Order: sequence, then C-alpha cells, then structure tokens
Amino acid sequence: MEKGTFYITTPIYYPSDKLHIGHTYCTVATDTIARYKRLCGYDVMFLTGTDEHGQKIEEKAKAAGVTPQEFVDNIVTGKGGIKDLWKLMNISNDRFIRTTDDYHVKAVQRIFKKMYDNGDIYKGAYKGMYCTPCESFWTESQLVDGKCPDCGREVHYAEEEAYFFRLSKYAKPVQELLESGEFLEPASRVNEMINNFIKPGLEDLCVSRTSFNWGIPVDFDPGHVVYVWVDALFNYCTAIGFMNDKYDDYDKYWPADVHIVGKEIVRFHSIIWPAMLMSMGMPLPKKVYGHGWLVIDGGKMSKSKGNVVDPYMLADMFGVDALRFFLLRTFPFGSDGNFSNELLISTINTDLANDLGNLVSRTTAMAVKYFGGTLPTEREYDALDDELVSMAKALREKYAFQMDKFQLHLALDEIFKVIQRANKYIDETAPWVLAKDEAKKARLATVLYNLLETLRICLVLLAPFIPDSCAKAFEQIGADETCTTWDSAETFGVLPATVTVHKGETLFPRVDMAKTLEELEKMNKPKGPVFPPVEPNVTIDDFAKCDMRVCKVLSCEAVKKSDKLLKFMLDDGSGTPRQILSGIHKFYEPEQLVGKTVVAILNLPNRKMMGQDSCGMLLSAVHEENGQEQLHLLMLDDSIPAGFRLC
Repeated sequence: MEKGTFYITTPIYYPSDKLHIGHTYCTVATDTIARYKRLCGYDVMFLTGTDEHGQKIEEKAKAAGVTPQEFVDNIVTGKGGIKDLWKLMNISNDRFIRTTDDYHVKAVQRIFKKMYDNGDIYKGAYKGMYCTPCESFWTESQLVDGKCPDCGREVHYAEEEAYFFRLSKYAKPVQELLESGEFLEPASRVNEMINNFIKPGLEDLCVSRTSFNWGIPVDFDPGHVVYVWVDALFNYCTAIGFMNDKYDDYDKYWPADVHIVGKEIVRFHSIIWPAMLMSMGMPLPKKVYGHGWLVIDGGKMSKSKGNVVDPYMLADMFGVDALRFFLLRTFPFGSDGNFSNELLISTINTDLANDLGNLVSRTTAMAVKYFGGTLPTEREYDALDDELVSMAKALREKYAFQMDKFQLHLALDEIFKVIQRANKYIDETAPWVLAKDEAKKARLATVLYNLLETLRICLVLLAPFIPDSCAKAFEQIGADETCTTWDSAETFGVLPATVTVHKGETLFPRVDMAKTLEELEKMNKPKGPVFPPVEPNVTIDDFAKCDMRVCKVLSCEAVKKSDKLLKFMLDDGSGTPRQILSGIHKFYEPEQLVGKTVVAILNLPNRKMMGQDSCGMLLSAVHEENGQEQLHLLMLDDSIPAGFRLC
C-alpha cells in the first residue's frame, strides 16, 4: 500500500575529476535509503547530479585545451564517467540533473531575478580571500593558519564587483530553525553551525562573479555570472519543475524529505539554503543529514591530495554488492570512517562469506541433499525453534527503527544478529544427525523451513543494501515476488510449506587476504611525482608587476598555537627587516633556514595570519608524490646580495 511521497537527494557532485570512493559512499547510502522507502510503499523521488560551473572548471578546461562544456561532458557522460559509475554501483536514482541543462539555467536566472526584485540581492564590491578549489570567499578570521578552513589550501586576495545576497537578514530565523532540533542531523552539526558561523555574525553572501565566464549569466547585467551556490542549491527544486516547463512534479514532491550531504557542505545546506528559500517564500526541506568522511590514515580523501580510492577497481575486484555492503556496514553514517583494504576484506569474509553466504549455501545444500530440493509438508516443532522464530518475527520493527533514523550500520547490525543466531541454530539442531533417522524427517523439514523463512525475512531487509545478491538468494531459497514484500517481512511462515530450493552459485566467495593485498599494492604503486598543469599564458607586463627580491633570513621561529606557520625576519635590501609568515613548518625546522638566501614577492597586500602581519610571500616549489604534498623552499647562492630583483 502506497504511503505517500518521499523526496531524497544526494549533493550534486563537482566534475573537476573522476569521482572517488567517498562520493560513492554518499550515493550508495542515499540509494539504500531510497530503496528502503520504496520497499515500505512510498512514492520515491531520488535525485542526484552534477554541479558543473565555476572558475575551477574553467581553468581545468583551459589547461586541457578544451571548452568547459567538453570538459564536464567527458567527466559526466564519457566512458568511465560519473553516470557510468552510478550505473555500475546499481544506483536507482529517478532523475539526474546537470547544472548546464537548459531548463536549470533558465530557472536559476528567474530565481536570481526574483530575489533581486524583492530586495534580497543587491550590487556591491567584494574584497576578501578566495579559495578557488572550494569556490568560497572567506574572512581573515575564518582562515586557519592563513589557509582555507575547508580544504587547507592557499587562498588569494580577490576584489571585484559582485551581487550579494542578504544572508545577514535571515540569521535569526535560520538559528531558530537549527535550534528546533529537527532540521539538521546529526545533532553535533547543529552546535558547529551556530557557534562557528551564526554567532560570530553572518555576513552577506557574494552571489555573482565577474572574474570568469563559465557560469549562468545574470541576464539583466551582462558580465556577471551567478555564483556557484545559488546555481547549485536550487537544483533540488528545478529538477522537479520549479520555474521551468521541463518537469511538473514540484508540488508533488517539494519540500524534500531529506538532503544527504557530506559534512563539509553542511554550512551551505543548513544556513545559506534555508535563507534563500525564506527569501523566495518557499517551504523548507524537512531535514539535512550531514554524514562523515571516509578518511585514509586520518586524512580526508581528496582528488587534489592524490589519496583517493578508485571504486571501479574495488567493484571489479570484490563485486558491487560487497563494496556497497562494506561502505554501509562498517562506518557509522554520521561519523568519519577510516578506510583500509584490510578492513574491506575482513568485512567481506566475516559478514558476507562466513555468516550470510554460508547460511544460504548450507541451508539450500541440505534441502537438496535430504529432500531433493522440495520440503515435505509434515512438521515437528521443538523449543529450540522459539528463539530464532521470535527474533525473525521482531526483526522488521527493529530494522525500521534504525533505518528511519538513517542509522544504516545499526539496521545491518540487527539483521546480522538474526543471521548469526540462525547459524548457531544449525549447530544446535544438527540436521545431519536428524537426516540419519527416518522418524526425524518431519523435524528435519521443520528445521530447514525455519532457516529458509529466517533467510527470507533477512534478505527482504537486506535488499536495499545488496539488491543483486538478494535477488539471486531469493531464487535459491524459492521465494517468489509475493514472499519478498515489506508486509511479508513482518510475518513468519510466508514461504509455501512445500517450498523448492535451487542450489546456485556462491554469493560471496572468501577473499585471500594476503594475496589480494599484494595485488592491490601492485595496482596502487605510486607512479612518481604529480605536477599541476601549466597555468594559462600571462603577458610580460603582468609578470613584471610581481616584485621578486633576493632576501637573507635573519631569524626564523615557529608561530605559537600554529602547527604550520614559521615567522621569518628578512633582509630585503631596504635596510628595514621585513616580516613574512609561511606555512612550511611541516617541511622545515626554523634552525635549518637561518642565514639562507631565499626569494620573496614583496608587493603583495599585507595579510593577518594568527594575528600577525605577513608582508610578502616566500617562493617554493610544490608537487605531490605518493599522495603527499612535497615542498622545497627556493634557495639561491649565498653570494647574491639581498635586494637584487629577479626578472
């Protein structure tokens, strides 16, 4: 019976490069929730897509010698691209939006104009620090060690004419929304948003740019393009027909029941997004759920850091369902999880091969061996049956309680308690002993029926997680479509008394840990340094504006309360020592650098870093090797006097 609608979304992913296992984690989790809701009888709309505009895409396309549209087309729809990955991972999305889709572009222009007309967007000038990879502006107080607080990379000063959204106007209603306790989960994210962003004072948000072209044009002011977060966030509405004629189900599905997002973009979804919807007079989504990251050795996976894990490789080696299962079984959904190949293999062997796979193969094999595959109707019950049957009957309610809270790992935990109990039940009842006594045939049939029914209920509830494997297992245990519904999972005894099983392939073969780790090590062997592409051409006049001078390091010391910053006092030839702060403590100790001859750009605007002035920037060579950033401070022959200009 249909229970109404349920609208669920992933974030729309940024196609600057191929996606990694962290993106897969988010999408598989969202897919599992969508499948669960369909199983329960909801009319589900599941949306995913790609966020394709912005300066970073424009720069990458230029470096690759293609247009921005060609660049994103290759990442999204090309061979091995995002759409191929979601098809491989059996993602059941109902709709896929690209922010370059014509209907979305036109809708965003109308949305931008409406917020402008009602006074919530106004023209001004932006001066501040900008992170190109994150497409984000930051105030000095928000920077961490002078770098982007989200990605930890360098920011640069930007100044340009821009339109602004009156985010400050909505600080109070957004805070009240967050404090309601219903809108944002997990609860830990709420305090983070209020304390880090709202209480320090919400500043109006830059919502247009003039320094690049790859974006949705502001149709009433040529030269401006809509800034990425307005463009990206309204996808959740335009994809179901808001302000466009492409679709006609906005009234049916909006407001969204839940936006599933990574914790790094919770700020945009829980502060900026509701504020913009308030400005538009639109209903707010019912919930934003910010999941944790998959990390490696304590660090977030990042395409730019080179420490990503390839889901194609893992799916090919272990199977799609095994990979889906591992991602949702192993890591609490609201917290960070430390990814390792050893943990992946161990989870497959323990839960899928030993527990679930073994239960399916043992049960069907015994039914074939002792009854030719079809159970007789006679039954003989025993008190040994009670605990297993009771657990199986109670499973659906316990499972639903966890699934409705998006605690996917705990829902799986409930299922595997029953699966483990069923394996223990086999040892307790010893079917191989019962089979030796003709008088015990009815008892043997009862034991096997109880095992098949327990499996059926567990498989119904596992189907949102590992759909293909469950379909194969249903066929093996003789469960047709009438036995695999949500309603059937509440009742014990749905399979026909004379059920016929079909022994099939091993669902989850055991993985040889040592051999497989060796294969993975060979496949992931570092390929040497990774260098960024050459930047676009500049004129000699642009280059000449940078005043690069030879400097002598007079003193160098670590900056208190900072793990990264070193404070240099430099002789730049002017007669007055110059102070520069540089985030290179990871690579050098202060005493190594005193007396060295270095190069600095002297005519950059002064910056505050940890409350201290930095009057210039030291030059370094940077690359990535073995997934780690490597940095070498540029040092010259000590015979070159301080103050010499490089040209």
